[in-house]
Amino acid sequence: MKTMFMRAVALAVAAVGAFAPAMQAEAQVAKSGAVLPLSLAMEAASAAIAACEAGGYNVSVAVVDASGVVKLQAKGDHSTIHTRDSSFRKAYSVVTLGPVFKFETSGDLAALVAKSPAGPALASLPDILPLAGGVAIKSGDEIIAAIGVGGAPGGDKDEVCAQAGVARIRDRIPTGPHAS
Repeated sequence: MKTMFMRAVALAVAAVGAFAPAMQAEAQVAKSGAVLPLSLAMEAASAAIAACEAGGYNVSVAVVDASGVVKLQAKGDHSTIHTRDSSFRKAYSVVTLGPVFKFETSGDLAALVAKSPAGPALASLPDILPLAGGVAIKSGDEIIAAIGVGGAPGGDKDEVCAQAGVARIRDRIPTGPHAS
């Protein structure tokens, strides 16, 4: 009896495991199928770091895909260790909550959290960081990725650098499936 139960459990686990990768892969693409190529993510990150360095700020940058998975993370020279996490969390906040609440920057999320009674609960979700410094990367009207910057003295400065990264690649962002 115990052996039959163990076989049933093993079969159930195997069945769930067989379908999980397919379900997860579907969630990791933009509805349009547009994907930000790694080369553009690298270029945007470099431009964001350069913009902050020009202002005397040592930052880190993260670029995440449409499902919030890290596509690229770069720690700028002399940036402190916490900037790795803050840059990721700002980008993640934009790409995961931006489409729901119709915002394109983590600064917009910070404003939403500040004025909403549900703000503290929203801000307590894993990896959400309602501070300026994250910016959407869009294909048409769809957020297909986001860039986050952390380390400048104030999120407003981080956000300016993130905007510089997006501006560098804006005219080359893919507009449909297989465009990368």
